[in-house]
Amino acid sequence: MTAQPRTRRRTFIITLTVFICAAGLWAGYQWFEGRYVRAFSDKTALFAGDALSLPPQLSGPGRIRVVHFWDPACPCNVGNQQHLTELVEHFSGANGVDFYAVQKPGSHSQLPDTLSAIQPLSGLPGADRITSSPAVAIWDRQGKLAYFGPYSEGLVCNSKNSFIEPIVLALKSNRPVSATHTMAVGCYCSWQHAD
Repeated sequence: MTAQPRTRRRTFIITLTVFICAAGLWAGYQWFEGRYVRAFSDKTALFAGDALSLPPQLSGPGRIRVVHFWDPACPCNVGNQQHLTELVEHFSGANGVDFYAVQKPGSHSQLPDTLSAIQPLSGLPGADRITSSPAVAIWDRQGKLAYFGPYSEGLVCNSKNSFIEPIVLALKSNRPVSATHTMAVGCYCSWQHAD
């Protein structure tokens, strides 16, 4: 008779342990999902670069200039930082492209060390009028705005769905590009301060 109560107690302890482990795993999953997994926003963003211009020290003929607009508080930046790192590695330096970054006004942070080759700009004329970030503006060798818009469209941002590589390659081949108004669906955050 002593074997049966031990078996019941052992079964109860095993069942309780399995239940506690399952509850712990579920709580861990919920925490991870709430912190790192975000619903994909299917909000359409409009990008218009009419008001953008380079600061006087960068304007005029020269190298191709790429300006990255970013907001440190925007979770969408994480998705494009690896892609931006690849762009910098592939096109900067002797490859004829200079990279700059404009941070959302009022925000405080810095780009990861992998993007240390990007030169920060304290501001850009017309940047207060853009609507969403992350965004990118590209000026050709003559200093004319060739592209303003997102890095890509959709849930992920990489070289396979990027708008940037084809534009930079066209500009490097001296082919004209004029794409300063774009509309895209993807992960973007508002650049404007909420009133």
